[in-house]
Amino acid sequence: MKKTDLGSPAGFSFGEDILTAGLALQLAERKITGSVGQVAAEKILNSRKVVDAIVANHEIVYGINTGFGPLCTTIISESDTKKLQLNLLMSHSVGVGDAIEPRLAKLMMILKVHALAKGYSGIALETLERIVWHINEDIIPVVPSQGSVGASGDLAPLAHLFLPLTGHGRVNYKGKTVEMASLLKRFGMAPLELGAKEGLALINGTQFIAAHAIMVLDRLQNCLDNADLIAAMNLEAMLGSVKTFSPELHVLRPYQGTIYVAERMRMLIGESEIVKSHKNCSRLQDPYSLRCIPQVHGASRNAWLHLKELLETELNSVTDNPIILEDGRAVSGGNFHGQVLAMALDYVTVAAAELGNISDRRIYLSLNDSIEGLPRLLMRETGLNSGFMIPQYTTAALVSENKSLCFPASADSIPTSMGQEDHVSMGSISGRKALMVINNLEKILGIELFCAAQGFDFRKPLKSGGIIDECHRFVRLTIPFAESDHIMSDEMNKAISLVKNRTLITISGKAAKRLKINLKNGYHELFGIY
Repeated sequence: MKKTDLGSPAGFSFGEDILTAGLALQLAERKITGSVGQVAAEKILNSRKVVDAIVANHEIVYGINTGFGPLCTTIISESDTKKLQLNLLMSHSVGVGDAIEPRLAKLMMILKVHALAKGYSGIALETLERIVWHINEDIIPVVPSQGSVGASGDLAPLAHLFLPLTGHGRVNYKGKTVEMASLLKRFGMAPLELGAKEGLALINGTQFIAAHAIMVLDRLQNCLDNADLIAAMNLEAMLGSVKTFSPELHVLRPYQGTIYVAERMRMLIGESEIVKSHKNCSRLQDPYSLRCIPQVHGASRNAWLHLKELLETELNSVTDNPIILEDGRAVSGGNFHGQVLAMALDYVTVAAAELGNISDRRIYLSLNDSIEGLPRLLMRETGLNSGFMIPQYTTAALVSENKSLCFPASADSIPTSMGQEDHVSMGSISGRKALMVINNLEKILGIELFCAAQGFDFRKPLKSGGIIDECHRFVRLTIPFAESDHIMSDEMNKAISLVKNRTLITISGKAAKRLKINLKNGYHELFGIY
């Protein structure tokens, strides 16, 4: 496989190019296009010929002319092999709960096409081309969020995802949910009739888990970047020490995430007048929520990096069953088992929760009246005014909720399929929980930004480095300084939006470019999604 040249008008070649989380997101957002490459198409056709020969020669191969799971000893006649595949999709479309967002479902389709296009699944080329048509036309199936146990593939979600190929099920199209049968009529197209093994190839795989992992990587990276920026603003507000970010300190314990965060903090604070103003103060050490920012944020970055590395392997793997090898053998195995991603997603869930935990501790610290120059509860006149006391109640509730979501789903297994599938990963739950925690984390970080901006104002007319000053100025365009009690929820939600929409990351990037401030250790590429 080769790395894709994003400057190439040819776009991405499914089955041939190396797929990354970043490329999958660009395909989903239609920033680049994808198609099945010529080399991949030849391998797909050859693999399909092997399946057709197995059926014609009446060889007994699991999933091609047998039942599934505990019914693997039931032989299916050649005339019924197509009916078997349709029955498979219909019987496995038993997901429940709210539908996943269309972007997730589209990612699932992109990942599935890439895996099948490697030519080890026996799928028909026409079937893959129909899925690519769905992707390119933004005709995205409705997929329930619950029902996968994460082994033998994400069966229920994938069955819902590909049921529309047969003219059944519902899809999202141009902002509306419609029946696929009616949409096919509108396009003048017929439903597909799946051949032997095709249904099984479509629903065996880890694409539900992997699509969630992509979203986790993307949204958590944004949280990690915002956490450093917001922590820097809050540290300035609380006259925190910058000595803890010294490179000489971190080279003695050289974790990649820690070194990267320490350098980012040095870059964000820069030539700060606020730092210089308390250079010779009597405070010897800061509390851990300030002093250990590189160690805690860095640990979360290391967890993020671990998931990124595992996910790139997964995105370029074949995860269905049985596998059709190039020598014509059909080998039944367990590549569909989601344990590797399930465990990593549980790890990242804890990493995200800990970012929120330390953020809440900084908020709490900033409300104390022990910090020189900061009034109690971040408001000049308290008593009549409660100040910023209650926003911290909200972050405390969110942090506690996140802790309850940190139980590792991958530590559980419930046997299914009459004992045939006696150990499962529950990785779909790992992915869903990770996104729940990140959703709460975005709110916690937004509230810390809300509080940090208030504290930062008390350091005026002194300035921080240009990046933090610019970010604070932008916050104040929509969120005013609070002189007295008022309804804060709207302003808190505006701050949360600045985090979720990556606004401050964009602002900080422009400021860094203008000031010609660059990270020098090269880790910014390592901790990016490309």
